[in-house]
Amino acid sequence: MKKLATFLAVILITALAATGFGAGVAAAAPPDKGGKGGGGGGGGETAQPTAIVSLGDSYISGEAGRWQGNWATAEGNRGGTDRAAYKRKGVWYWDASRVYGNTVDGCHRSDVAEILNNGVGVDAKINLACSGAVAANIFRASNGGVSFKGEAPQADQLAGVAASHDVEMIVLSIGGNDLGFADIIIDCTVRYNTSPSWWQNTCNGAGQSSVDSLMPGAMAGVAKAIDEIRAVMNAAGQADDSYRLVLQSYPSPIPRGSEFRYSESGWSRTNTGGCPFWNVDANWARDSLVPQISANLASVAASKGVEFLDLQDQLEDREVCSTSTAQGSGVDAEWARFLVTGLTQGVAQESMHPNALGQQATGTCLGMLFNSAPGSYDCTNVAGNGPSVMSLTAG
Repeated sequence: MKKLATFLAVILITALAATGFGAGVAAAAPPDKGGKGGGGGGGGETAQPTAIVSLGDSYISGEAGRWQGNWATAEGNRGGTDRAAYKRKGVWYWDASRVYGNTVDGCHRSDVAEILNNGVGVDAKINLACSGAVAANIFRASNGGVSFKGEAPQADQLAGVAASHDVEMIVLSIGGNDLGFADIIIDCTVRYNTSPSWWQNTCNGAGQSSVDSLMPGAMAGVAKAIDEIRAVMNAAGQADDSYRLVLQSYPSPIPRGSEFRYSESGWSRTNTGGCPFWNVDANWARDSLVPQISANLASVAASKGVEFLDLQDQLEDREVCSTSTAQGSGVDAEWARFLVTGLTQGVAQESMHPNALGQQATGTCLGMLFNSAPGSYDCTNVAGNGPSVMSLTAG
């Protein structure tokens, strides 16, 4: 078993490292805008098409959108959870481009990313986010921005959109990779799988120290990303009050230790559930780490005068390995992708991200936010309902 654990650890390190790294509100109509080009001014000019745009990292690009639930067996369509699976002449095939399109080898922008699944009535829904991105991948190249995966910095891409569209809303998710989220996951899972039977080698102490040291720089990067977005929009003739800018936080993909349906001992959390974490580390991630990141992002949003969408409780009771969920694509399916090595199902970078169901849930909240008065909101699910029924409450 020790050899198996070491093998798994090596695979996880190799695969995950490549990534760079979850009462209703009364609706109010969004501001009436005539659009650039004089469409609202009665001068006979044609208004530009309206758009909403997403920028940022894997949690908004659509990473893990291939999966609609989890299934431990690798064959076929993985219990109906693999949206990339198809059958031809009795043989199963898998083509991830059915979900990620031409970004399958890069940014993993899925067809169910929240910006595409929200019921918002605009002419164009544009996803510029890229899995693995850090704040510097948002900045304009002229101001320290860095290209990523063969693409220009996202603010420079936004400039092109702003020149041709009347942008109604921009949604940003960034900071997680600057905080070393992927490294924390790797460390926690490796420690779990390689701990001797007589001692739990936990990750929360080292993880907390790392996050605390990286937090100031990461939040400074988020703040600069917001400034860069505004600079681009101003240059395109859209003042700060002519569009809405929303910063969103991150959900917890795993539950608290007491809410795991698999025993802490043995191998079921690793080879069946895809949730190889000690209870104490799960408690830390769910009740300390995720709230800490959300609080810091909320502070940046407030200081910059932008809206905030808090997702920290979005996956409550829908997490990987939760006692309230089950594997498969049924009504109790998990809304996040379990941890995989990439050898048998999909790729490792999809691990621990909201899956197709989780992304649809975020899209539902985003749609409600778009039709609500500007402000800060909490997005949570509603017990017994699918991702099309969510709760958005003023934060």
